[in-house]
Amino acid sequence: MMARINIDGAQNVEVSKKIPCEKTPLEQLEIMEKYTEMHKKYKDADKSKREIECIKTIFPVLFRSIEDTDLIAGRLDFLPIGFGSVTSIGGVGHYCVFHKLRKFKNLLETEEQKKRVDELYDYWQDNDVKAIYCQDVLNDTTTGRFIDCRYPFMATARLSGMMLNYRKLMNNGINGLIEIIENQEKNEFLEASVEALNLLKDVIERQKELVLEAKKKASTEDRQKDLELMYEDLDYIKENKPETFHQALQLFWIYALCAGVINYGRMDIVLGPYLKRDIERGTITEEDAYRYMKSLWTMIENRRTTVNGRIIVGGYGREDEEACDMFARICLKVCRDTRYVEPQFTLRFNKNTPKDIMDMAYDCIADGATYPTLYNDDVNVPAVEYGMRVDRKTAEQYVPFGCGEFVIQGKSVGTPNTLLNLVKIMQISMNNGYDPMDGIYKAGNVELKKLSDIKTFDELYEQYKKVLDFYFDLSVDAQMYSYEVMNREVSFIFNSILMDDCIGRRKALLDGGVEILGGTNETYGNINASDALFTIKKLVFDEKKYTLEEMNNAALSNFEGYEDMLSDILDVPKYGNDDRECDEMANDLYEYVANGIRDRGIEKNMGYYLIVISNNQTNTDWGHETDASLDGRKKGVYMNPANNPQGGAAKSGPTAVLNSLSRFDAKYHGGSVQNIKFTPRMMKEDKEKVKILFDTYFRKGGCQLMVTVVDHGVLEDAQKHPENYPDLIVRVAGYSAVFVNLTPDIQEELLSRALYD
Repeated sequence: MMARINIDGAQNVEVSKKIPCEKTPLEQLEIMEKYTEMHKKYKDADKSKREIECIKTIFPVLFRSIEDTDLIAGRLDFLPIGFGSVTSIGGVGHYCVFHKLRKFKNLLETEEQKKRVDELYDYWQDNDVKAIYCQDVLNDTTTGRFIDCRYPFMATARLSGMMLNYRKLMNNGINGLIEIIENQEKNEFLEASVEALNLLKDVIERQKELVLEAKKKASTEDRQKDLELMYEDLDYIKENKPETFHQALQLFWIYALCAGVINYGRMDIVLGPYLKRDIERGTITEEDAYRYMKSLWTMIENRRTTVNGRIIVGGYGREDEEACDMFARICLKVCRDTRYVEPQFTLRFNKNTPKDIMDMAYDCIADGATYPTLYNDDVNVPAVEYGMRVDRKTAEQYVPFGCGEFVIQGKSVGTPNTLLNLVKIMQISMNNGYDPMDGIYKAGNVELKKLSDIKTFDELYEQYKKVLDFYFDLSVDAQMYSYEVMNREVSFIFNSILMDDCIGRRKALLDGGVEILGGTNETYGNINASDALFTIKKLVFDEKKYTLEEMNNAALSNFEGYEDMLSDILDVPKYGNDDRECDEMANDLYEYVANGIRDRGIEKNMGYYLIVISNNQTNTDWGHETDASLDGRKKGVYMNPANNPQGGAAKSGPTAVLNSLSRFDAKYHGGSVQNIKFTPRMMKEDKEKVKILFDTYFRKGGCQLMVTVVDHGVLEDAQKHPENYPDLIVRVAGYSAVFVNLTPDIQEELLSRALYD
């Protein structure tokens, strides 16, 4: 039976070209068939048993050959059918990426083989975890899948941002973890966990075989030595706790691959002590450590997950700061030299961060790396305490992932499975519940006044809030249901083992095992919406220059025939120019949305449910399907990026922009993205001025900053001559990308942002 709602099509943002699978098409087909066979065989078994039996069909067979520059082992292919946590490298739980399966079908030679693909396609229509979720959540009016931008609200099922407790792995080793589990009273989940750890040993054994194959091809003595060390350390960590930096790095990486995680967290805490000890003993040099980390950087880049790969250093809550800072300095050197789009290298800093580390960070950014992204612990730690309702010690372990959402490393799930278009919701509230883009009613059972009956700005704002409340309710229910469906189908065994306190509670991650079950809701168009509200207040209710109906009709006409009104609209102050009254409107809307989401999460007994102000290019995709707005943005045009002003609206210089950005109180959100562009001249010749500018912004309450450094005219020339700019990296939102790999509409949105010199 075919699914009622077909979720075929793109399920995530992809701007990096994937490395082709090493297996032949026929081999890939056979693996997917074996996986499907196990899913059918154990369909009525305990979810943990079904999961581990399915995973055994893809591990270790999908691990790839060692490449010539690899200094640690672990490269992994992904197929259109398999097991995972996120769509960036497959899917969630037992997944089928339908459009990729159709594309794969074209690689096969015979009709008999293609028919086998059709049979897989039909089976997974009813058994893909995301498809199961979509049947009960998606509809024809209010709720679409990610990414379907016709809707004001999108919902999905994924387990993004898993930041595991790797110190637990390091401190116990594989056998130590097995011993801990076996000392518990057994159940299906724990038995499957032991099987998973034994499967991890099989994966390591396979890596050893791949190293021996690589040794046969090694042409230099130095390469032979690197491979011998790799083999010896794989052999050691299979049965023992890691003792060296290289062993710890290797064990972390292999486990991360098996767990399907694409963000890694506070690696200075995990690996720094091993690095310090090895250097003090003289067993490795800093140059050795640099080479190992550069290899890790390359392997993360090769996974091509677009918005992920977070490695985080610095900040409060580190026991051995000297060791962690030693690790951070090496990472900064690697980041500056490689200039990859991934990993998303992140520096948490505070008032005690060593000056040389901050200088290295600024130099790295000035050279065009776009990393590290900067997170201000003196603002974020107390904000996390309030937002997530945790104590100071727990809050110090916050980490950003993906597009800037926060989780607590090893302790919380905070996946953003819901997304809201604040501009489209505002338009629905002003048009009797109808979306002017497609004429479909999307206000549920909310009673709305005609614009002619609205006499004050407060009445208009309250009507908008009613529709927002309706979507907030949809949002929290969809978020909770995503966890319910995923938990019903899978245990996420490898993730669960290293999340507190699944083993102690004898429960899988989403089954009550994780200490803090949270979530985040991505909001888009927040600045367009607040600027539109401010414009209406000024021109309709304060100055009485136009009626509400006249302004709405102008937007419905895409301002054609209303050029004088459009000029007046554009003259009204906009967010990003340090205009106190305009910024207060933005802040008022922000706090209403943030508190509305947070309160509903608390009511549903979630640890936290917070908004994240990001865009991951969805601001552009959603803009295409959103009608003209009364901030002067025209129909189909990109919406503002994250917490930043609309392109072209910031006209008062970088200080004004940063002053506006700093006014949002960080305690109400679960992550926010601030982007800014400078020329290389300004970052280098006016380096001290820029540092003062940044320091002032952070001192005023700025929580985060991401900087793109590019010359005037370079982006425009790259559009015309992409072949000349294969390595030009820009900051899109919560992630970086090679500029020429972006679609023209995304490029235009980036060009619209102010460039400061």
